[in-house]
Amino acid sequence: MYLVWLRIALALYGASCVAIVPDVISGGSRWRRVVLPACVSACFFHLVALVEMLNLSHHWVPSTVHEIDTLLAFLLAVAFLLVYWRYRAISLGVFVLPLIFLLLLLPAAGPDRGVLSVPWMRNGWLFVHISLVLAAYTALTLSLLASLLYLMQERRLKHKQVDGIFRHLPPLDTIDQIAYKSLLVGFPCMTAGLLAGSLIAQESVGATYFLDPKVLLSIGMWVLYVGMLYVRRHTGLRGRRAVYLSSLIFLFALTVWVANQFSTVHRFVTP
Repeated sequence: MYLVWLRIALALYGASCVAIVPDVISGGSRWRRVVLPACVSACFFHLVALVEMLNLSHHWVPSTVHEIDTLLAFLLAVAFLLVYWRYRAISLGVFVLPLIFLLLLLPAAGPDRGVLSVPWMRNGWLFVHISLVLAAYTALTLSLLASLLYLMQERRLKHKQVDGIFRHLPPLDTIDQIAYKSLLVGFPCMTAGLLAGSLIAQESVGATYFLDPKVLLSIGMWVLYVGMLYVRRHTGLRGRRAVYLSSLIFLFALTVWVANQFSTVHRFVTP
């Protein structure tokens, strides 16, 4: 049954993706009356589908690629709605909503049999670990997309483009605040998520856990994250260089995800 709810959510996200383009171009509220209700409704059906999906698996820890993609997409949708509620930055949805739609395509197509190969799936700390790390990935993604939006607005203002399809973008300071505060929110999530994973490792795998390629890459990503926050805080870095830094961390995050295939404890396998 969860596939029905997930496909309804996918259709609603698709409608939001289509409606948000004329909304951003026009800057009026006509299309926003379609975008926001569709997105909120999609989040509701998305949550119902996620709960049913995990309930059918008889655990609350996302253990398949589809379950993790579904949870990540849900976190992105919630983050987008929170950003809109705080900053009224609907333009960010031009990037976020299509990404959510793409993340849900495969989960909505059918069940996934690729299960995370760990013997301790019922450990409550594992749920904390995965949820917090995915929340950190969400914050990194949001920060990168906001930085790209910053570049677009900066370029438009530099060339004094009063008209054009992006004339209703938020002010530069608002976009920069979204990018920076997303990083601030994501950092404690990543730190706590990695610490929770370390606690699980000590109980279940032992010291060899810290020789796992994904773990080593995750530590490297955390160090880069600290460096980026330090640079942004003490230099006021924004614009193109901020995009480069955000892109570097995001690429590292993708590398960590790919490292699942080479990990001895995080790998997704088909039973």
